[in-house]
Amino acid sequence: MPVALTESMRRISGLLQSGQYGAAHAQLETLVAANPTYVEGLRLLAGTKQALGDTAHAESLLRRALEIDPVSTPALTTLAELLLLSGRGVDALPLLRRAIQGAPPQLRAAVLLARHYLETGQPALALEVATPWCASGKADVDLSALHVAAYAALGRQSDALTFYRDLVARAPDNPVATHALAVALNAAQQPAEAERVARQALLRTRPTGALHYTHALSLLRLERLDEAELALRESIGLEPRRAEAHDQLAQLIWMRTGNIAEATGTLDRALEKFPHDDALRGTKAALLQGAGDARGAFACLAERAARPDCQFGLVIRAGLAALEFEPVTALRLAEHAIRVMPTNHTARKLLCASYLGVGEGAKALSECANLLQTAPDDQYLIAMQTTALRLLNDPRYESFCDYDGMVLSTRIEAPPGWPDLGSFLLELASRLNGLHNPHGHRLLYQSLRRGTETTQDLSRNEDPVIQTLFQAFAAPIARYREQIGQGTDALRRRNRGPTRFNGGWSVRLHRDGYHTSHVHPRGWISSACYIQLPDSMTAGHTAEGTLSFGAPGMLTTPALPAELSVRPEIGLLVLFPSYFWHGTLPFHSEQPRLTVAFDAIPDAGAARA
Repeated sequence: MPVALTESMRRISGLLQSGQYGAAHAQLETLVAANPTYVEGLRLLAGTKQALGDTAHAESLLRRALEIDPVSTPALTTLAELLLLSGRGVDALPLLRRAIQGAPPQLRAAVLLARHYLETGQPALALEVATPWCASGKADVDLSALHVAAYAALGRQSDALTFYRDLVARAPDNPVATHALAVALNAAQQPAEAERVARQALLRTRPTGALHYTHALSLLRLERLDEAELALRESIGLEPRRAEAHDQLAQLIWMRTGNIAEATGTLDRALEKFPHDDALRGTKAALLQGAGDARGAFACLAERAARPDCQFGLVIRAGLAALEFEPVTALRLAEHAIRVMPTNHTARKLLCASYLGVGEGAKALSECANLLQTAPDDQYLIAMQTTALRLLNDPRYESFCDYDGMVLSTRIEAPPGWPDLGSFLLELASRLNGLHNPHGHRLLYQSLRRGTETTQDLSRNEDPVIQTLFQAFAAPIARYREQIGQGTDALRRRNRGPTRFNGGWSVRLHRDGYHTSHVHPRGWISSACYIQLPDSMTAGHTAEGTLSFGAPGMLTTPALPAELSVRPEIGLLVLFPSYFWHGTLPFHSEQPRLTVAFDAIPDAGAARA
C-alpha cells in the first residue's frame, strides 16, 4: 500500500473511532475517487454512508467492492450486516457463511450469524456457530456472550457454566474466557460469583465497556445500586454507543427519580453526538414507552420508520408504540415489516396484535395458529389466541378460559415455627418491605403503576422466612395441578412431572396503585399471594384492589371487559394460567398493598434426569 494511502487511512480510522463520520466521509470520498478499486476504501465509505443514513448508497458501494474482490471477507460481512439491519436476513445468511469459511474467516460474521439465529428462535444453530470459535479461544466477548445466551435459550445454563469454568481453568490469563464466565454466572442466576469474577477481571486486564457492563448487571442483581450506576457510567464512558448500558442506567435513574427526562439525560447526549444511531434511538423510544409515553415513543421514531430503508428493528419498535393508541398505524407498520422479513417472529406477533386492535379476529387467529407451531408454550401468543376467539364468539374460548376450573383461590397454611398465619405474614412483610425500592418508583417495562417491585428472584432468596413462604406454595400448587387435571389443551398438556419456580417477586402498591392487564409470557402457572392489605380492602365493602381476569392488555375492537374478579384477602393465594389476562383495580388508601407472586413451569431438567 502506498505511504500516502496508508497515512490517509490512519487519519480516517481516527475520525471513525471518535465518531466524526461527516469528516471521515469527506476524506473517504476523496480517497475512493483517487483509488476506485481499493476495496477497503469502498467498504469504509459504505460504512460512513450507512452511519449518516444513506443505506441505499452504502449497499451499492459494498456490492461494487465485491465485484472487484468477491472473496473479501470484510466486505461480505459488512454487506451482510447492512442487509440484516434492513430485515433481509435471507440474503444476508449466504454472505455470512462465505465470510466465516473464507480466508481469513471473519469473527464478526460469526457474531452476526449467531445473533441472527438467536433472534429468530434458533438457539441450537447459534450454539453450533459459536462453539468452535469459543472452544478454540478465538471468540471475542460478543460471540462468547451469544454462546452463553444460546445455552440459556436451550435451558442449559449449567452447561454454559461448565464450558467456561473449563475454559478458564485451561487458560486462566485469557480475558475473554474470564469475562464470558462472568456472563455465564449472571445467566445462571449466580450474581455474587459473577460480580467477583468481573471485578477481578477489571483489576487484571484493560477495562472495556463490555466488562464494566457485565459487572454492572451482577451489581444490579445484588441490589448494590450505587456501585452499579458507577459501573454503567464507566461502560458508557468507554463505549458511548453501548445501547444496553444506556438502557440499564436510565432504568436505575428512573427508579430513584421517576423522571424520564432525567433518566434519559445521558442517552440524549449520546444521541446528540450520534444522531443516526438506530440502536440508541430505539432504546430511547423503548424507555419512553416503558414510562407510559407511547405517543412520545412513536414520535421519536415516526420520521425514521416512514423511510423505505428504515432499520427493521425501528419499524417494529414504532409499531409497538402505535399499538397502544392507534392500531391502524401499528398494522401498517407490521405489514411493512412483514414485507421485509416475512418469517420474523416479532413482526408477526405485532401483526397479530394489530389485527386484534382493528377487530380482525379471524386474521389474528390465523396468525396465532402459525406462530404457535414454533412456540407452543408462549403465553402471550396463547393470550392473543384466546382474545381472537372471544372477538369471534367462538365456543372454543370457553375451553381456554374456564375460570371456574382454572382459577384456584386458597389460603396458605401457617408454616411450622409460627403460632399462626398472621404472625408469619407480619414477619414476612417486614422482610419484604426491606427489599423494596425506598424511593417509591416503579420499574420500567412492568405492569404496575404507582408502586415498587423487587428486583431479585425471591424464589432463590436465602432469607429463611422468604424461603419458608415458597415452601408453603408447594401444597397449593399440587392441589391446583390435581384440580386442572391432564389433557391436550394449552394448560393441561404441560401438567406432567415436577415443576419449578421461574421467578418470584414482591409488589408494593401505594395510594392509587394498580396493575395494568397483562400476561406472563414465559410462565405456565401464575399467582398472586396477599401479604399485607389496606384496611379498606379487608373490610369487604369495596372493589378497590380487586384482581380481575379477562380484560385484554391491548386495544381491541370492540373493547372486551373483565369476566372474573377475585377480592384480596390476607394470606390468600390465587393460582391461574399464565396466559390469562389479569390486572387490578386502583385503591385509595395511604396503607400499602403488599403481595408476592411467582411463575411455575414444568421442570424439564428434572424430567431429563
